[in-house]
Amino acid sequence: MSSSPITQPPEGGNGSDAAFESSHERVPGNVESGESNAEHHEQGDSDDAGYVYHPAQEHADSAEGENDDEDHDYDDEDEHNDEDDEDDEDYFDGSGGLEFELVIDELAPGAHDDEEDDDDEAGNALQRRILQIISGGGGRAHLGSQQLLALIQGHHMGDIDDDDNYWEPPRRMRPGYVPAFPKVPSEQGRKLMESGVFGAFDLREPESKKKRLTRRLLDRELGLGDRTEQKTNLALMAQQMIPSSKPEMVIHYDDPVCCGQFSDDGNFFYACVKDFKVRMYDTSNPYNWKHYNTVRYPFGQWTLTDADLSPDNKWLAYTSLTSQVCFAPTDPNDTGDPYTLDLAGGMVRQGWRDAFPIFSIRFSGDGRTLVAGTGADSIVVYDIERREPLYNVEGHDNDVNAVCFADKQSPHILYSGSDDCTIKVWDTRSMSSRREAGAFVGHMEGLTYIDSKGDGRYILSNAKDQSMKLWDLRMAMSTAKVEELDATRPTARRRYQYDYRFAEYHDYMWQPHPHDNSLVTFRGHKVQRTLIRCHFSPPGSTNSRYVYSGSYDGFVYVWNLDATIAAKIDVKSVTEGLRIPGYTPATTRREWMTLVRDVGWHPNAPLLVASSWNGPTMNAGTATLHSYNENDVDEAEPGMGLSVNEKIQPDEGLFNWRGLRGFVDDDDDDFF
Repeated sequence: MSSSPITQPPEGGNGSDAAFESSHERVPGNVESGESNAEHHEQGDSDDAGYVYHPAQEHADSAEGENDDEDHDYDDEDEHNDEDDEDDEDYFDGSGGLEFELVIDELAPGAHDDEEDDDDEAGNALQRRILQIISGGGGRAHLGSQQLLALIQGHHMGDIDDDDNYWEPPRRMRPGYVPAFPKVPSEQGRKLMESGVFGAFDLREPESKKKRLTRRLLDRELGLGDRTEQKTNLALMAQQMIPSSKPEMVIHYDDPVCCGQFSDDGNFFYACVKDFKVRMYDTSNPYNWKHYNTVRYPFGQWTLTDADLSPDNKWLAYTSLTSQVCFAPTDPNDTGDPYTLDLAGGMVRQGWRDAFPIFSIRFSGDGRTLVAGTGADSIVVYDIERREPLYNVEGHDNDVNAVCFADKQSPHILYSGSDDCTIKVWDTRSMSSRREAGAFVGHMEGLTYIDSKGDGRYILSNAKDQSMKLWDLRMAMSTAKVEELDATRPTARRRYQYDYRFAEYHDYMWQPHPHDNSLVTFRGHKVQRTLIRCHFSPPGSTNSRYVYSGSYDGFVYVWNLDATIAAKIDVKSVTEGLRIPGYTPATTRREWMTLVRDVGWHPNAPLLVASSWNGPTMNAGTATLHSYNENDVDEAEPGMGLSVNEKIQPDEGLFNWRGLRGFVDDDDDDFF
């Protein structure tokens, strides 16, 4: 956001550990070298994940960055500081103020200090400036970070505004302080569950007395009940078949997986990987995949950022941190090369190497246009047939990380989510006015992803304030209302700056938005390091019952509409050490890490695929296939827990999820 700029982290990190996006920052200033800002800013060592940049450390950090041998382990430093904090007098008061006790030693009259003879006048002046900003009793005062920095540097503070937003709050909160988290279960969410909009709901069946799946299968086979009851029984069966943590298959990649989704009919799955390649799989049999094609993005920068299938499933559009969109045919018999379209349309902004980076791309319902969210704070609507941009609207105050259409059947209403913490509603028939049709506010940090239910009404969003929210188009604020309430002020004037790429988000940082117009807020997952995605569960395989998201902690979170957690799928534990023989944290001296960035739920079968980053430095990736299964073993072929390479081939360097080569049969024998 323009009023709350992200400051640059210290250089000198390990590029293999970098995050994907360059959110909050402009893409390059160094045109000649071709170095993108995303590449420059996100090459931080994962050991520095707990580090938050502070102006007072600017010179020290830059000096440390020149010598890799002198780099600090900020995680260890945090642990040390946490212990030291036990005796500190500092605490966070919940309102954005830093309170501390300042003790000034004064010399007794007539006393003399030989070492300070030449500094008496300067010292007295400094004491006067300190006393000038102290108010109230007990020696406690409120200082903004710019005032504190001026105090340390000995500058005059009279003209410095204390309402700045460049400091990070301390770790410790006031004793007894409880963040105002939304109530769980959500009453509004419960009403939505009972309304039938998000799947069948049997009011006659209390939660504590729900029928087991086996009983519902028996009712189906016996044909019990009338036609309506049988239909409800099938829907409730689908709701109960949530995939488990036990993997059917683990596909390994040499680089982190950016995203992966099924086609609407479930016959196709794509995986976009950081190496600028997209792998395509035939999933007509969802339990027996076949790799049939790999396509590359030419001249990509840093990573692939997004992909989307055309409505007829014939073309896959995928993007990188440039203004070029690449199109590849999905037909196995089509051997043609991918082609690219430039969404900048010849427009070149000063300071951009390739006009702008693209963070999100979506086809319209009729397949004739594309909408893109860019790092130029803009939404681009592009006519594919005419091969020219229709609109390029700078509709946000920061990067547009996500876009989507409200209805798959309509090309008119679309949404955009930005790092300025807002979701805006646009009508393509009036975008020439460059004014949004409405807006949603409620997130206190930037948006990472938005997903439409496809009914023209409900939308889901993920954000860096570690929350996911459900919205109703009918509750969107008009532009006039946003201006009247000054609804963006709470996020534009935050008293701290959180950088999701490197820092932890602490509970005391949570603040409710005073003008929040969302329906339900979901919490529990961690949105850190990269733009983690969320989705509505499909109507075919889940009866539209759930919402779900990836997470930085290596889990897939599945929620009911009332914000209670329906399931947590553990991806971290089933991928740990599969590529490293004898892996333990002791042998590598680094903890195994897994970050689930995207999750694709099959439209017809009870299974999902988690696209992840893995490893001690998260420089590799996996796509793990999880299905509904109540047992550790399966009589079907192939067996559960199979580890394969990107072409679905066994590899002697890979291990199954039990630590044995190949996959396991009922007798626990390992074989390929």
